[in-house]
Amino acid sequence: MDTLILYFVWIVTAILLVIFIRRKNLLKAQLSFMFMQVPTWLFGTLVVKGRLIEYPVGFLSVVYKASFTFEYFVFPAVSAIFNVHFPRDKSWLIKTLYTLSFPSIMTVVEVLLEKNTDLIKYLNWSWYLSFITITITLLLSYWYYLWFFKKMKKINAEDL
Repeated sequence: MDTLILYFVWIVTAILLVIFIRRKNLLKAQLSFMFMQVPTWLFGTLVVKGRLIEYPVGFLSVVYKASFTFEYFVFPAVSAIFNVHFPRDKSWLIKTLYTLSFPSIMTVVEVLLEKNTDLIKYLNWSWYLSFITITITLLLSYWYYLWFFKKMKKINAEDL
């Protein structure tokens, strides 16, 4: 059943990318996706090596003890959607609600998976640590996204 859940997660994540990422935003989404793979790989490896979280069932679990699905596909996809649709021109309240909604949903799903499957097991971890690290990592990704495309605009303006 856990493997079926993983397949379902891959399919749903791919569908969400198709729905929320338009062709005109493909470069922005791709940058966000690829950037997020770096910190998630680092943090995922650290929490597994530190015996904070365990992933008993997962794809490539023989060679990679952290969650390949989450760190290389789901969280990068969520980051791409988060960054591309960030409400830059809205009030601080809307920005705050938007920013907190993503880690909230992801943390709730993670807790449900932790309690009901063998996909993730908290050893020395808690849901609030997931919420905090997801929030910080999403904001880090968004700041990088802003920095990168600000630099690109500057470079393109200099070429004119």
